[in-house]
Amino acid sequence: MSAAPSTSFPDSLADVLVESGLITIDQRLDVLREQQLRGGSQCELLVSRGLVTEKQLLGCYARQCHVPPVSLDTITCDQETLELVPEKVALYYKAVPVGRVGGYLTVAMADPLNVFAVDDIALMTNLKVIPVVALPSDIQATLDKHYHQAERFEEIIADLGEEDVTEAVVATQEINIDRMREETNAAPVVKLVNVILTQAIDERASDIHIEPFEKRMGVRYRIDGVLYERPSPPFAMLRAIISRIKVMSQLDISERRLPQDGRFRIRTKGREVDFRVSSLPTVHGEKIVMRILDKSYQNMDIDKIGMDEHSLARFKEALDAPHGMIFVTGPTGSGKTTTLYACLQRLNQPGVNIVTVEDPVEYQFPGINQVQVNPDIELTFAAGLRSILRQDPDIVMVGEVRDFETADIAIKAALTGHLVLTTIHTNDAASAFARITDMGVEPYLVASAVNLIAAQRLARRLCTRCKKPATVDPVVLERAQFKAMPGETPTFFKPVGCPYCRQTGYSGRTAINEALIVNEDLRRMILTNTDASKIKRFAIEQGMYTLRRVGLMRAAQGLTSLEEVLRVTASD
Repeated sequence: MSAAPSTSFPDSLADVLVESGLITIDQRLDVLREQQLRGGSQCELLVSRGLVTEKQLLGCYARQCHVPPVSLDTITCDQETLELVPEKVALYYKAVPVGRVGGYLTVAMADPLNVFAVDDIALMTNLKVIPVVALPSDIQATLDKHYHQAERFEEIIADLGEEDVTEAVVATQEINIDRMREETNAAPVVKLVNVILTQAIDERASDIHIEPFEKRMGVRYRIDGVLYERPSPPFAMLRAIISRIKVMSQLDISERRLPQDGRFRIRTKGREVDFRVSSLPTVHGEKIVMRILDKSYQNMDIDKIGMDEHSLARFKEALDAPHGMIFVTGPTGSGKTTTLYACLQRLNQPGVNIVTVEDPVEYQFPGINQVQVNPDIELTFAAGLRSILRQDPDIVMVGEVRDFETADIAIKAALTGHLVLTTIHTNDAASAFARITDMGVEPYLVASAVNLIAAQRLARRLCTRCKKPATVDPVVLERAQFKAMPGETPTFFKPVGCPYCRQTGYSGRTAINEALIVNEDLRRMILTNTDASKIKRFAIEQGMYTLRRVGLMRAAQGLTSLEEVLRVTASD
């Protein structure tokens, strides 16, 4: 077989888009410069910027190739037709057989001009191949859905014989380390753990939970912020599965009484994925949680993380300041670190020295010096920050402000000419001032140093392929505090569910932000320890959009559902 085809549209398609009038020459050159700076595909950059849609790209590429386009989400691929092309060939060429009529086989391809692929498929099927073009993402989703069936949970668990399960059992009271090491390398255990990991990646999960209960074990994936249960492997395999994961993470498999933390990396489908592992002793055994750090799915451009225009403008204003402090606040898993990384990417220039201190360093960026916290050797946030300030930094990022010492050093750094970015845990932006002063920092220092405090939540995006308009009772809108803008006709949508979104009705998440700019009037209120509720009311009068308001705006735009907004935001 020839070299595998590209999994995305070719860069030459950008010229066709210019000729078609879909983008301007200036936009084309701007994307080209961004590609040279950051890498990636020009077509992917055009889509991420919102300049064109994937369907527009598909239409232009089809005209360029002189082949018809197809939408795979509207086609039902029967198993008999799929089996005409071996799995290995389909995955290699990114090709899906979608229909057979007599001696002709229609094949959807990411690269319909690949004559080697067409000839190979024609030769092995003894049919004349009619190539059509489909979105690379749709082809990959179809391949993931219809192939690898033997590697899914249901098939793996069904294939496990009694002997396999028996071999995986470890004595409850007695620990035999040699026996445990043998079991972690047993074929059924290795295969099952690999499937748990790869399927989580395919489903874009952020976390994997492996949980011991009294008579069964549970496997759950957190997808778009919500946990979904998966079929449970035999309870007898629990200890062997956990031991396998601990060996991969370089943890002590004999230690079951104390929590442990580790990490490992796997390579799948041409990309590297990091797993951060945490084990926790519970009543019925050890629970394992694995955080998935897949950089290929992370959008580190502040213009593309889904922030509303109002909050984005306030963020950019604060980032353009020569010094001061920016706080991003919210619960665990609300995307605070991603937002800070996006801010750093905007600030990352050759003439600027950026240093971070994090726990842990989740993603590594060229041009930014990142420090990993290590409490075992007394390298804390405060100690790291104190050393960073002797490294002549222009911009500093602190992963989290947890105590007085870190807060005091960070705020004084902001007052001495540095731009400091960090996170803190509060429910809304206005509450952050009280949280900082409660740590022991003087109000006058807080008032002088802080430029912006932004609260953040993540709401699930409605699946664009199956969402449907929804009629909302005016009473519900009133209780949700929704007020339409003058001349605005909101259209609310509801989740439905389809194969593309795995029947959830949602695909991906969008940021909901509450950006509070600190002006002189607000500084006077901070100096007098004004109550958080009064600060919030004043900020709203000054033009701040609250989390609930921004969320309702998102729902009115059809990006998310009203139920999702009410789930992730509190009333004003």
